[in-house]
Amino acid sequence: MSDLEDYSLLLFDLLVGRGLTMTAAESCTGGLISKIMTDHPGSSEVFWGSFISYSNDSKKRLLNIKSSILDSYGAVSGETVRAMSLGALRLSRASCSVSVSGIAGPGGGSDLKPVGTVWICAALKGGPLKMENFLFQGNRSIVRNKTAAAALKMLYHLILEN
Repeated sequence: MSDLEDYSLLLFDLLVGRGLTMTAAESCTGGLISKIMTDHPGSSEVFWGSFISYSNDSKKRLLNIKSSILDSYGAVSGETVRAMSLGALRLSRASCSVSVSGIAGPGGGSDLKPVGTVWICAALKGGPLKMENFLFQGNRSIVRNKTAAAALKMLYHLILEN
């Protein structure tokens, strides 16, 4: 099994055990988190649904992200993934959320934000959240898989710690 499959199963079992539901707000993973979580039989018990907000316009329209956040910090930032996670929680009936935004490549990077730069946020409704910045190495597929695995791991640990 891969890290992605391992963490999806661990998180799935934890959500079932605690009677929680999750949502995802995905940019660079384009639905990969949603796909891996719904691979599990019975996923409708714990997976509310997701927001695939790849473009800045979709982040604004689907998740109500303020233009000022995107203009000031960019799509790939802690401020943006925080707003994505909180927006997903506000707009869903889920107990917790995870959001991701990054540069999967092969283009799109810069000196300040090279290819592989990813921000992830995990949040509990009415509770704490955790954000982290990563720099993943590898091609587009590898960056996306590492991002999804890290997001599920982050949400898993946030739930365990609270």
